[in-house]
Amino acid sequence: MFTGIVAGVGRVVSLERRRGRSVRLVVLPPPGYGSFRRGESVAVAGVCVTAIEKGRRLAADLSAETLRVTTLGERRAGDSVNLERALEWRGRVSGHFVLGHVDAVSKILAIEEASGSWVYRFSIPRGLGRHVVSKGSVALDGVSLTVARRRARDFDVAVIPETRRRTTLAANGPGDHVNFEVDLLSRYGRSARESRS
Repeated sequence: MFTGIVAGVGRVVSLERRRGRSVRLVVLPPPGYGSFRRGESVAVAGVCVTAIEKGRRLAADLSAETLRVTTLGERRAGDSVNLERALEWRGRVSGHFVLGHVDAVSKILAIEEASGSWVYRFSIPRGLGRHVVSKGSVALDGVSLTVARRRARDFDVAVIPETRRRTTLAANGPGDHVNFEVDLLSRYGRSARESRS
């Protein structure tokens, strides 16, 4: 489990096709990020992956399902990706609870600067509109963000300079795709209500 508070921006070293339909992803974290433990969960662009080796670089195998529902299969060597280590249950929880189980891909429709911050407009992936609510949380490429405004087919988030500086959002532009995860509380709250109906 994660919080959507990005700990650093890493760089894709390679994306190598393996036997069958799996892909091996290798990411170099920023200086000072530390080493990875084999079996450790790490969020890469909001996608929970498992480190398969011990060391400074993160190596992870991506399943066909991960490639189908996320943007990781589109990454190339040199691309920047948001990184976050799994939540440790001993301190504050900033952001919101993020599983790293991406629901779909969303598209950036527009970006506007507004009074020193930025407003990003994203598409609502098909079938997930009921989970996008004004003032609710979403995770976009692993970044915990608050929905500022929701419309029928899209929504806005306000991005402060610190968030833009510490994540890959500054490098994104209209037309780019991001990994989209609905809020955990919305997912299970709605599921509980629907099962009682």
